Amino acid sequence: MPTALRRTLGLSDAVTIGLGSMIGAGVFAVWGPATAAAGGWVLPALAVAAVVAVCNALSSSALAVRYPSAGGTYVYGRERLGEVWGFLAGWCFVVGKTASCAAMAMTVGAYLVPGAERVAAVTAILLVTGLNLLGVRRSVGASRAIVAVVLCALTGVLVAALWPRAGSGMALELGRVVGGDGAPDAHGVLQGAGLLFFAFAGYARIATLGEEVRDPVRVIPRAVVVALAVVLVLYLTVGVAVLGVLGPDAVAGSAAPVADTAAVLWGADLAWVVRAAAGLAALGALLNLVLGISRTAMAMARDGNLPRRLATVSRTAAVPRTAEVAVGAVVLLVVLVADLRGAIGFSSFGVLLYYAVANAAAFTVRDQWRGGAVVPVLGLLACLTLAAALPSSSVIGGGTVVLLGLAVHLLRRHQRGAAP
Repeated sequence: MPTALRRTLGLSDAVTIGLGSMIGAGVFAVWGPATAAAGGWVLPALAVAAVVAVCNALSSSALAVRYPSAGGTYVYGRERLGEVWGFLAGWCFVVGKTASCAAMAMTVGAYLVPGAERVAAVTAILLVTGLNLLGVRRSVGASRAIVAVVLCALTGVLVAALWPRAGSGMALELGRVVGGDGAPDAHGVLQGAGLLFFAFAGYARIATLGEEVRDPVRVIPRAVVVALAVVLVLYLTVGVAVLGVLGPDAVAGSAAPVADTAAVLWGADLAWVVRAAAGLAALGALLNLVLGISRTAMAMARDGNLPRRLATVSRTAAVPRTAEVAVGAVVLLVVLVADLRGAIGFSSFGVLLYYAVANAAAFTVRDQWRGGAVVPVLGLLACLTLAAALPSSSVIGGGTVVLLGLAVHLLRRHQRGAAP
């Protein structure tokens, strides 16, 4: 029986997977919280987040070539730095991505049912968890369809923003796009970059293709750079449109800034198109996130790093139902106690620490780097800096959860070592 995956993917395939992983609901959700932090300097903050994402993705790519197996940085940290660092990466992933689920559920509510966001978010979580329990799997066709819908909606907003109105010139005011009337605040820009990092989530999916890509040493780094470049251009143009039409103050106070932009440009009667696209993207992202987190939790449970009951797989549907129910319950709790900005900040904190471990692990693979391993060093320092710059509630809450998980792991490890 064959045990190895086939190397069938080329550069364009890898780029497509990267785009499909990144272009989703994040671009609809993140502008409000990030602009509240960075003000009119949110686009420079986006550039900072993109640089950090490139470093993280290249470090993950270097490790994926050496360890082409499931688990991502959970595996890389364990193999390169030790068991504790592997657990820390896996735990940060579960914590961060669970908060991402809450943010996606809230985005569903903000765009589809404004005024009843929490009720809609709870309904979305119950729906997605129920579908996953039945054995629902993501299909490539469905993912591509969602990306196509999102791109069409965003393209429509961008064209309308740049198209001259009869007798009034451009629909957006370029003077409001960068800076505005305020001087740049370094901490605010870093905090905005940390929140915007949420919108790049998914790019490391390319790095997990090491066993399925032809010539992975050459293809994976190039695919990472190309996919991130395309997404950065898209996000920059969306940011220009949103800021230019609404202005930084209105964006900072909006729960659905892209839809509000569409309402100004198209009129309220057509703004539902963007709301529907954002809701669809958020539901798709939520479905994929719950699938991914439950599988990571199952893998950690099999290793004894989480309660082993989470490793139970249903005989009928062949899914980790206990893990999926646990993930759904935790996401429900986050939705009920946090707001969108808090969920995004909490998510970014966990994921930034996850990639800090990835960069530290990549630094140990010195023969992969030219110029003294600048990429993993820059990535490590940048991840820690952006994590520390996030809103204090995200840092305190995320740090507490991470430390509690690490303490329980070390205690269990000590008990195993002391057992006869």
